[in-house]
Amino acid sequence: MQIASTNICERMGCSQEHSKFKHGTVIGCHLCTKSIRKISLLLNIPRSTVSGIIIKWKQMGTTATQPGTGH
Repeated sequence: MQIASTNICERMGCSQEHSKFKHGTVIGCHLCTKSIRKISLLLNIPRSTVSGIIIKWKQMGTTATQPGTGH
């Protein structure tokens, strides 16, 4: 009999914020010309996350979380 998970993050895959260290590691690997796929495999994070971190770094020059709209 399989036990149903009660933690919604385990069942639905909730997003989580990655550490500054992990962001820096992604950027460092990118600067060393590693592919997005290789970075994803090395750090065990999704390719879309790696790509998003790199794009944000290229556009804004930082990977820091920006403040929201303030609603």
